[in-house]
Amino acid sequence: MKKLTKFILNKIPRPWLIQFSVWARPVIYQFFKGNRFTDPIDGKSYRKFLPYGYGKPRENALSPGTLSLERHRQMWLYLQNETDFFSKNYKVLHIAPEQEFLRRFRKMKNLDYLSADLFSPIVDVKADLLDLPFADETFDVVFCNHVLEHIEDDRKAMSELFRVLKKGGWGIVQVPMKNSLQETYEDFTIRDPKERQKHFGQYDHVRWYGMDYFSRLESVGFRTVPDYYSRKFSAEEIKRYGLMENEILPLIFKD
Repeated sequence: MKKLTKFILNKIPRPWLIQFSVWARPVIYQFFKGNRFTDPIDGKSYRKFLPYGYGKPRENALSPGTLSLERHRQMWLYLQNETDFFSKNYKVLHIAPEQEFLRRFRKMKNLDYLSADLFSPIVDVKADLLDLPFADETFDVVFCNHVLEHIEDDRKAMSELFRVLKKGGWGIVQVPMKNSLQETYEDFTIRDPKERQKHFGQYDHVRWYGMDYFSRLESVGFRTVPDYYSRKFSAEEIKRYGLMENEILPLIFKD
């Protein structure tokens, strides 16, 4: 069963799994319902979360209902507990949106919500992050998660996010990070997917970010806060929500 789960979760693209989960959610919930884990996104409790990850899968990482990962649940809890995102009127740009967030954010009446991506068929606008088709200072909030590690000229992409964000605006820009690295590891001569998997953790990544990620964001104008938000929860809550205690939530601000 473990081998089958690993094969499905690593070989079938997560967007396909999410689409299937929306259709099969009632069945999935009945099979996994319990009281050991709680997904804050759908508010449901489960007897287990699923393993997920390239190489060695992380235990209790993937919620059966929303197919959210640790980083998604941390972001949701931050938005819910620390911001007025669910009540204030905001114009939001979401780059390469997570499908569960897309589905929920589109329904929120307080948001003027716009999704964008170069390849995704489900977004509102087809757009290149290196050349966004939006005027300066258009959006109050920007989300761009696990995108920059795919782009060689990441500073150009960061500068575009800065350009379209209003003064006083804020956002969340998550990337794969190794907290033990002071300097980002990147090598654009590595092109082979297997070599990229070995060096950067995934076949289509071009870098592992280190703690200098924040200085990169600051170099284009952002003020940053590396928030270890999961640490605000008790050990019991971290386990229940399926969070990573040392995962950083990268917050950006345009002052």
